[in-house]
Amino acid sequence: MPPVADHPMRYALANELHARPFPALEAPCHVVFMAFKEPVDAANRDRARDRAHLLEILDRNGAAHPPPEATQFSAPIGRAELRWESHTEFVTYAAFVPGLYERPFDPAKAEVFPDDWIEDAPGRRLVSLLIRIEEMPEDEAEALDRLESWFVPECLAVSRIVDGAAVVAGDFRIDPAGHMRFAIFVKPGTGARRIGRIVTRLCEIETYRATSMLGLMRARTLTVHLNRLDPKLSALVSGLDEIEHSPDEALHELLKINAELESLAVQFTFRFGATWAYEAIVNDRISALREERISGRQTFAEFMARRYDPAMRTVKSAEARLRSMAERAQRAAELLRTRVDVERSAQNQKLLESMDRRADLQLRLQRTVEGLSVVAISYYAVSLLSYAVYPLADLLGISKGLATALLTPVTVLLVWLALRRIQRKMH
Repeated sequence: MPPVADHPMRYALANELHARPFPALEAPCHVVFMAFKEPVDAANRDRARDRAHLLEILDRNGAAHPPPEATQFSAPIGRAELRWESHTEFVTYAAFVPGLYERPFDPAKAEVFPDDWIEDAPGRRLVSLLIRIEEMPEDEAEALDRLESWFVPECLAVSRIVDGAAVVAGDFRIDPAGHMRFAIFVKPGTGARRIGRIVTRLCEIETYRATSMLGLMRARTLTVHLNRLDPKLSALVSGLDEIEHSPDEALHELLKINAELESLAVQFTFRFGATWAYEAIVNDRISALREERISGRQTFAEFMARRYDPAMRTVKSAEARLRSMAERAQRAAELLRTRVDVERSAQNQKLLESMDRRADLQLRLQRTVEGLSVVAISYYAVSLLSYAVYPLADLLGISKGLATALLTPVTVLLVWLALRRIQRKMH
């Protein structure tokens, strides 16, 4: 039988489902996670620089290189297992290191990524996490006491997750060394893949939380522009009926505002679209944790609802305001354009009436000229015909004056009839 023809993207689409497998981690261990992002136009960054930055740390540790077009790669670097992933706007590095330091969240853990290497990154560090993973003590209260000493109590979010398999905690604060910290206490017997999924979800929650809140900073910048344009737009819209200057000038000002609003929409649309996508991922990853409350403490979902969700609503409000102002400006421009068209139609009507009057005057003048033309032509015609009539007048015994008098009305009538006939043919 002939081979079945597959779609050219069939295998690529299937492999995409397995492109970023979860790590397998055994407690105790710790994780150092970092995300780097270009400050401007990160989606169109030079990805060759990202690859060169990855190769630099791999070469320092004598590790193998990834394929040229790879978007994710894993390799051992010393005692740690490095995982690199390239995303639309950022790249992430995760180092999974077995064992724990005696001092919880020791900044020395992050030395797996050297400071000079971090400084040479193509983008800027957006996320830096230290995650401590250890087995749950026999007394859960002991683990909660440790959390109180490790984190800021009023910001601490802690919950029991994935059917009681682990307890996760964090205060979402950046410590003096520049890292955000999370702790995971896993129940004895919890599988390595499950621990890996928990760690991955925590990393994704913080990464996408940070990238989505970039939209808040952009929303604040946008609000400054909108606060400047809103009074101008409101003044123009409210003054459509009594515009002091000409409607053409008002329309020009309104079109300038409309163009600026469209420019703002172009600048901020991508950021806001990315914000909604990242927000959905954050909420999805928190939901996947299947949190249970511990001793009346706030969960991750409650922490986000109190602090993160208002930020997202601010972004939505700014986007809605931009869209509303653009629609107002467009409607006002259409109304003003209609008014300008009506006024121009009235001006055109007056112009046509003036042209009609001028045409009527020209017609009257033409008729006057035609009367004079009849007289002039008749005068010359009578003069010429008199030479032919005088001999006949002598034969008939008529004086020259009488002959001229008889010839004049006949000539005038004939000239007038001839001119009328010519006019009819021309028109």
